[in-house]
Amino acid sequence: MKQILITGDRSGSGKTSITLALTALLSKNKRVQTFKVGMDYIDPSYLSAVSGRPCRNLDSFTLSENQIRDIFHFGCRDADIALVEGVRGLYEGADALTDIGSTASIAKVLDIPVILVVSAQSITRSAAALVKGFLAFDQDVHIAAVILNNVKGGSHRDKAVAAIEHYCDIPVIGSIPHMEEMQLAMRHLGLVPYREGSGQGDFNARIETITEMIGKFVDLERFGSIMKEISSSPHYKTLFDKSVDRDVRIGVALDEAFNFYYADFFDILRIAGAESIPFSPVHDRLPDADGYIIGGGYPELFVKELEANDRMREALREVSKNNLPVYGECGGLMYLTDHMTLKKGWHDAQKDKDYEMCKVFSGETRMPSRRVVSYVEGTSTDDSPLGAAPFRGHEFHYSEVMLTPGTRYAYQLSRGVGIHDNLDGAVINNTLGSYTHLHPVANEGMFRHFVRLCRKNA
Repeated sequence: MKQILITGDRSGSGKTSITLALTALLSKNKRVQTFKVGMDYIDPSYLSAVSGRPCRNLDSFTLSENQIRDIFHFGCRDADIALVEGVRGLYEGADALTDIGSTASIAKVLDIPVILVVSAQSITRSAAALVKGFLAFDQDVHIAAVILNNVKGGSHRDKAVAAIEHYCDIPVIGSIPHMEEMQLAMRHLGLVPYREGSGQGDFNARIETITEMIGKFVDLERFGSIMKEISSSPHYKTLFDKSVDRDVRIGVALDEAFNFYYADFFDILRIAGAESIPFSPVHDRLPDADGYIIGGGYPELFVKELEANDRMREALREVSKNNLPVYGECGGLMYLTDHMTLKKGWHDAQKDKDYEMCKVFSGETRMPSRRVVSYVEGTSTDDSPLGAAPFRGHEFHYSEVMLTPGTRYAYQLSRGVGIHDNLDGAVINNTLGSYTHLHPVANEGMFRHFVRLCRKNA
């Protein structure tokens, strides 16, 4: 199997569009397993759609080196190529003086060669200085090649390529002109999730266009030669290689409003002994289960439909009152509040508008509010439905949840914002709602505790 990591010199370099196109090209006759560095649901949804295989996340802030290797080796089984997309710039991470949380840290843990995507807009010889700095910054990161993006024309391209190859002694294997087709639609904090609006005609048309363009401007033969060949390891045992009876049924909200789940999430539930029962808060009735999980997403885009499904909202309120375990994460937390207020101007709203939600937690959600994007670190109390544990995760939201005084919180954060005053994980009965997104592998014990709690109700 061959492997390569693609990252940018900065955010906005174009690495996502380039990685998507290369994945599409390679997937025509190879089995391509994709990975995304960092805690992100959006890019992986696209990479999964293009490759036909679940994209998995690798993050050195939340995951240990052994957990990173387990996810990587498990995901790569039966694949011909492993393609890893970086996050932001190569060396951006959780803090200024270490590479924790960065693309560089993943490249080193897995010993993967890196292709650096450089936005060459308005620079030629300076591109060589920029690349030379990346090469010198960390000698343990193997930058194997460069792809130039946003190149203006032939003269611009020739000067930039000549400078990089002369001063840096590194090949430039692609020079891509600036194209509007390379710009994927943005919303909120990133790209629109792939599941949303399932026709996906616009998405498929864009992918077809950029795939055709990348095929013209990237030397695929040289790209393939730079990949690192590794021997297949069918006997590498991972944490996912456990055979257990699934004696618990957990309903998992999965539709256009709620779809932020890491690919490993369903594997972790499986090895904990749980069967996942997907349901739609937008369209369905609540299925019979021993517990329920409502992940993140964009419920604010479907508030009318969520409000209209009053049988679902009433059923969730009832199971919470009856002490069945319920876990709501970010969008799920918002859905479990009394109501959601969309402010005037939000998605063309002519005035502030309230929508009834599940009324499990006493309080409201307001949209929009200040943008919060952060790693999270904290501890959970022993009366939490997810158990007592230190944890690491992340949060990103444009909303504000305002719960009534006296609300009990299970999470104390040492890093991050949470719901209120560094408190997160609101608890009532056996229901927990939090802004914190937990990586299921990094916090396997917490999900196992939730499954055990569900088992008691089975």
